[in-house]
Amino acid sequence: MNAKHLLAAVAALVTLTAHAEVVVKNAWIRGIAPGQSATGAFMELTSATPTALVGVATPAAKVSEIHTMSMDNGVMRMRAIASLPLAAGQTVALKPGGYHVMLLELTAPLHEGATVPLTLTFSDAAGKRTTQTVHATVRPLTGGPMPKH
Repeated sequence: MNAKHLLAAVAALVTLTAHAEVVVKNAWIRGIAPGQSATGAFMELTSATPTALVGVATPAAKVSEIHTMSMDNGVMRMRAIASLPLAAGQTVALKPGGYHVMLLELTAPLHEGATVPLTLTFSDAAGKRTTQTVHATVRPLTGGPMPKH
């Protein structure tokens, strides 16, 4: 391999590394009570490059929204946001009481221990969109860890 080909290979590798997927850890969904039609999904997101979470889809819900939660005069308020920025190298936790994904109009009951696919859509600084599917485990309604059998 000559120097020209080697440089081209290195440039291609650097480009692939710059567009690496976001690392998703600890994806879970809060269990539901009978008749409940909405719940939250939570996870940790870390990107090597600046990007943003701009969408979520799942067959488990007709509507999936990225939400933020804040306190307003002692009242907890949730609101949908268009995107959640992910700074390079910093983990963003989607957790109860903060950023999270709302799953609305659930298509079926979510049973503890089940896994649910979540397709996350990210947009990088150049506007290029990528998707990544993760599997979230349904935890007990209290949001705690899965019980040991």
